[in-house]
Amino acid sequence: MKQLMRLLTILRAAIKYRLDSFIPLSKQPLFVKLLVKILAPVYGRKASNDQSDRGLRLRSALQELGPVFVKFGQLLSTRRDLLPTDIADELALLQDQVPAFDNSASVAIIEDALGQPVSSAFAEFSEEPLASASVAQVHAAKLHDGLDVVVKVIRPGIENVIAKDIRLLFLIARLVERFSQDGRRLRLTEVVSDYEHTIFDELDLKREAANCSQLKRNFEQSDKLRSLLFIPAIVWELSGPNIMVMERIYGIPISDVDTLNKKNINLKALSESGVEIFFTQVFEHNFFHADMHPGNIFVDPSRSENPRYMGIDCAIMGSLSDFDRYYLARNLLAVFNRDYALVARLHVESGWVPAGTNVQSFEGMIRSACEPIFEKPLSEISFGTLLIYLFQVARRFGMEVQPSLVLLQKTLLNIEGLGRQLYPDLDLWQTAHPFLENWMAERYSPKRLLSELKYQSPALLEALPALPDLLLRQLHQLNGTATSGSEASNNATAHLQSRIDQLERTFKRQRTFRTTIVILALLSTTVYLALN
Repeated sequence: MKQLMRLLTILRAAIKYRLDSFIPLSKQPLFVKLLVKILAPVYGRKASNDQSDRGLRLRSALQELGPVFVKFGQLLSTRRDLLPTDIADELALLQDQVPAFDNSASVAIIEDALGQPVSSAFAEFSEEPLASASVAQVHAAKLHDGLDVVVKVIRPGIENVIAKDIRLLFLIARLVERFSQDGRRLRLTEVVSDYEHTIFDELDLKREAANCSQLKRNFEQSDKLRSLLFIPAIVWELSGPNIMVMERIYGIPISDVDTLNKKNINLKALSESGVEIFFTQVFEHNFFHADMHPGNIFVDPSRSENPRYMGIDCAIMGSLSDFDRYYLARNLLAVFNRDYALVARLHVESGWVPAGTNVQSFEGMIRSACEPIFEKPLSEISFGTLLIYLFQVARRFGMEVQPSLVLLQKTLLNIEGLGRQLYPDLDLWQTAHPFLENWMAERYSPKRLLSELKYQSPALLEALPALPDLLLRQLHQLNGTATSGSEASNNATAHLQSRIDQLERTFKRQRTFRTTIVILALLSTTVYLALN
């Protein structure tokens, strides 16, 4: 019954904001037409061919439907490879602002998780929340050793609310895909599925705490990295699946440019550091913060000439395969060198587009998408937009954009937007180009290849003795699938079996000798490379 009432609420919001106009009238089911005809006059909103406000209407509907739909809209706004620009821009304005839940409920959750009163766990605890969002809210506290901390608490009952709303989102997505060509093109069920994984990951604060800890460790490897980004420490003994306690930071919100100017923060250096942090996370660490909106980023006020970022909320992190990082770096370098033939070839080599793709036709499409962008000064070119154009072109040739690449694109757009808000003349390519060149050179240097060989040598040594047996098994399987019937075929099969038996006897005699030779050769090569 509750599900039915919720569905009716969604239908009411859809009609109120005339979301039916997103589906062509000829494709609308009869029951939708009847509902619209009956209920639309109640809200005094008539259908119109003018779609200039469609993004605003969609955003208003999602805000009215509550936090789960707001977060879905936020995720949808990142799919600029699928969405029209006007809708993506409007959905990006969605704010995750939710009233705080009852203070006593928050205290009860904390005490239940810790098995002790808040007065015992903390020297001080503020029941009034610092901030509240759809999934959790945050309270200020102080530990007995004097450390200021924040306590993040998952909303009570939110998991059931999310599960129910996601089931409805799947239902709506399937209906839209069934009756709308745009719905099928947008792959709404795929987007909802991505959202389901993302939002349920956010419910596990132990996972978020582990992400924070890993990111902090990555940026404490050297003085240079420490000067770029600070991540607060996790208080593990007071953290669990539904509460997380972490060091409190006192930074300037990245969006508060007026205060940054008053503190004489070097905005050019700050914006360039943001780009360096992004590329370091993606290519060197392969572990990047994928939710870098202004609410999660602060600036250390104690450092003006060499400003340092302070990051929080590591619920959504991204990583790429080594394969994708390699092809992404080469693609970006090739695009900015305007080597479109190489871009097309790399897309085919990487498997991002099908092997049978007409490379010349693909190259022409890439050129037509990229050339207008390069008419602008380099300081005005958007990496994120460039990636979107490449994805859009590649999608026409059958590319399936992976969730990890979508997170990368979203993060890059956030970084660019923040960087140019701080320093409008930011030239992203000036910072990115030498980074990518150096990364490619270091990744395939003899020193790194030797290191990789040393790392892989135990597995190679373990596998080498089994290679003859593996070959024989493959030959036996081949013989087993040989077609029988004719006398010639049977003779060929008998001959093949005879050769396999002969090979097997040979392998048995020589296995020990050959394995020893291979192991000695591998060890000699390793020693030679190490000495040189």
